[in-house]
Amino acid sequence: MSRTAAPGPSPAPEPPPAPESSTSPEPSTVPDRASAPAVSARGLTKVYGTGATPVRALDGLDVDFDRGAFTAIMGPSGSGKSTLMHCMAGLDTATSGSVRLGGTDITGLKDRQLTALRRERVGFVFQAFNLLPMLTAEQNILLPAQIAGRRVDTARFDHVVDAVGLRDRLGHLPAKLSGGQQQRVAVARALLGAPEVVYADEPTGNLDSRSGAEVLSFLRDSVRELGQTVVMVTHDPVAASYADRAVFLRDGRLVDDIAHPSTETVLDRLVHLED
Repeated sequence: MSRTAAPGPSPAPEPPPAPESSTSPEPSTVPDRASAPAVSARGLTKVYGTGATPVRALDGLDVDFDRGAFTAIMGPSGSGKSTLMHCMAGLDTATSGSVRLGGTDITGLKDRQLTALRRERVGFVFQAFNLLPMLTAEQNILLPAQIAGRRVDTARFDHVVDAVGLRDRLGHLPAKLSGGQQQRVAVARALLGAPEVVYADEPTGNLDSRSGAEVLSFLRDSVRELGQTVVMVTHDPVAASYADRAVFLRDGRLVDDIAHPSTETVLDRLVHLED
């Protein structure tokens, strides 16, 4: 009597077809945070006043500021360089266009949100030192972190303080510090929280040439050693020569962009812009 053979194993199911290549993003299209700009502006326009004589301080400006780089913004008086910085920092409101800090479009944020953004993600160095006279240098440096309720990174504090040469001045009140030392306190304060960008508005305007060179060196070193992003408004070609890049504005528009600026090349560009 014949026996029926036992059935063999079922054939393995075929694997699902690979997705069409057109549905898979090319590697180059995947955003890379490290290479994306720290700050960017698109179609940025700022108009002051209304009626017959409005002033167009920014005129549809497009610009990117690289992450981990030191960029100087230059141009003749009235070119829009300070207005650009104020709009990028959320200190002023653009008439139209957009500003992005990292992945955040700040142009649609409310005042309270902008305040939080500036406190948590941005550092500032101004021509005026803006130190509280009743606080020591150390207390002034730590103040923004304390206001924000942020834990202080002691290792970074030590690194920043030593980088700007303030170790033996931490207990001094501002009145006991030179102008250059006070600005170094302001730089340390801006750097302590590791902000996404530090905006420096004429940071050497109230300093002699030696103190100014020290402050600019500290800003440049913060980029090289800490990976900081620094954007500086200045009218001084010597100050701009410390930057990795200089962008030039005229009449609210970007008109020139040079890498590794020297004092001479910056002067040459400014002379042509004044013509």
